[in-house]
Amino acid sequence: MATEQLQGYKYRWIVLTVVLVAEIMDLLDATIVNVGGPALASELNATPTELQWVIGGYALALGSGLILGGRLGDRFGRRNMFLFGLIGFTLASLACALAPSILVLIILRFVQGFLGAMLLPQGFGLIRDAFPPAEFGKAFAAYGPAFGLGGILGPVIGGFLIQANVFDLGWRAVFLVNVPIGIIATVISVRYVQKSAPDKSIKIDVFGALLVMVSSGLLVYPLIQGQEAGWPFWTYAMLVASLAGFLLFARLEFNARKKGKTSLIDPTIFTNRGYTLGLVGLGVYFAGFTGVYLILTLFLQFGEKFTSAEAGLANIPIALGSAIGGTISGAFLSEKIGGRFTLQIGAVVQLIGVALLWFALPSLADFSIWQLVPGLVISGIGTGLIAAPIFDTILSTVEPQQSGSASGVLSAVQSVFSSVGVAVFGTVFFTYALVGQADVGFRTALIVQVAVVVVFLGVASFLPKRAQH
Repeated sequence: MATEQLQGYKYRWIVLTVVLVAEIMDLLDATIVNVGGPALASELNATPTELQWVIGGYALALGSGLILGGRLGDRFGRRNMFLFGLIGFTLASLACALAPSILVLIILRFVQGFLGAMLLPQGFGLIRDAFPPAEFGKAFAAYGPAFGLGGILGPVIGGFLIQANVFDLGWRAVFLVNVPIGIIATVISVRYVQKSAPDKSIKIDVFGALLVMVSSGLLVYPLIQGQEAGWPFWTYAMLVASLAGFLLFARLEFNARKKGKTSLIDPTIFTNRGYTLGLVGLGVYFAGFTGVYLILTLFLQFGEKFTSAEAGLANIPIALGSAIGGTISGAFLSEKIGGRFTLQIGAVVQLIGVALLWFALPSLADFSIWQLVPGLVISGIGTGLIAAPIFDTILSTVEPQQSGSASGVLSAVQSVFSSVGVAVFGTVFFTYALVGQADVGFRTALIVQVAVVVVFLGVASFLPKRAQH
């Protein structure tokens, strides 16, 4: 056993590969549907609100289930939960492709997101168990390119699959992509992923897990349905109830820890002002990041009648900028000036990019995507500058023994607020797009993005100057 800890698991690089494949499958499904709006509206008569649920429902279910998924991995064994999540996610993808109606598709997207929440949290543990400490850096370094690849490929692959219409599948092909990948990954995982002993002493806080899910739903539901319903009293009541639910969850976790019971997370992380404000900043950032780039795709398709393939390709300038920003941040800037200042510089650069997009939009008479490319690249650079150091900088505010809970909560907030971004920006855009003013909807969404980035800029000032290890 000691030898394996020093040398690592024999098939550790295969383990890393299948874990990264699972990550990429998730990232593809988080973004691949972005270009499917017109196809879903045409074939399934989906309304704008229903389109938001197809996209945002997945992120909501994923985020609200991540903490539970991590705990279940500890209780039943990471390999067991990884296989359960992988097989379930693959089957859910197939079911999504066969959905006969938009309502069924929305429900299946929630199921798919929840199964993703069972799958993804096991990855870090499996890698940590398979690799010797000396190789941790090499193993985890592969995550960055995997995230970047998934983010780039999602809209591009989705656009071309819908446009190609192979076997007359249309939008259904974007879900079928996962099926062969999932089958191959499952076969390899059964054969090569190392077994991990379950810890039967761990008790699962089912009520706490349900409270997180319900509170997340109470946050997102009124934001998506509010515009269509005319913002009645119940929408505001649900938002208040959501806040109350999260506060109750934190209180219950503190009480469980005091009584010596097993809690879903370490609640003491919330006593750290830097971490708590960092959570706010992370949520705001991912809401804006997810929302504004979704609106770009919707604007091009609903406003400028771009095909799905053309709209997918329009994401490449953002991806290029993000790669440049991430490289500058990771290889140079964060080490030289620290995480806080890098995040603030990224926010300022993103504001410049948004301004360029704003000024490029009025001339729509002879619209060309090249009008937006400078703003998209600059905005992407700002995104990359922020994405590279944000997790490390926020996690540096907590003690090493708290990092597991802290990182799990960060991942959950990232996904849930991505769903919030879909809700808020989608509502803003469709308010104008439905009356034939898609360009006004996009410009209004850019104003919201400015407000989001300004808030992030202010919150970032409370984070440490540089990550402490």
